[in-house]
Amino acid sequence: MFLKSDHTYLRALEPTDLEFLYALENDTTVWHVGNTLTPYAKFVLEAYLENATADIYTVKQLRLAICNSSHQPVGAIDLFDFDPLHARAGIGIVVTAEHRGNGHAKDALELLLGYCHKTLQLHQVYCSVTASNLASINLFAQAGFKQVGVRKEWLRTLEGWDDVVEMQCLMQQDQTQV
Repeated sequence: MFLKSDHTYLRALEPTDLEFLYALENDTTVWHVGNTLTPYAKFVLEAYLENATADIYTVKQLRLAICNSSHQPVGAIDLFDFDPLHARAGIGIVVTAEHRGNGHAKDALELLLGYCHKTLQLHQVYCSVTASNLASINLFAQAGFKQVGVRKEWLRTLEGWDDVVEMQCLMQQDQTQV
């Protein structure tokens, strides 16, 4: 398998992922990350899955399922705002609550970074993480991302306002392992 570690692999979304994607997209605990305020209908997600295999150069985004060694989807990792001219893209990642802390996010991020560097030949990737999400900030920092700024009071939450930490990873041309 192309994007695989010992415990995790990434694969394209398939029609059989409808129920998983429905649960993931309608998990209100992560809505603030994607600026979502309304539930997704299965009809909308079915249409999305029909086009999910479209070429990244055409749709400027890519979503992959994060799967464990038992072939169970445990999350999703995205490339978005793909810009081939400037060789950059944004990265987003979510792992279901019951599978957090098992190393799947770390593995998935490492696999995707390798794909970005070797296959897409990107110069850089970036992410935006809520300041209160220390686990994600640490995840990206351990993968080589550096903080490049903070957007103050950027997201409204039930508890008030949350800052967003902007992080960036420049990929070196001589980098053998990302």
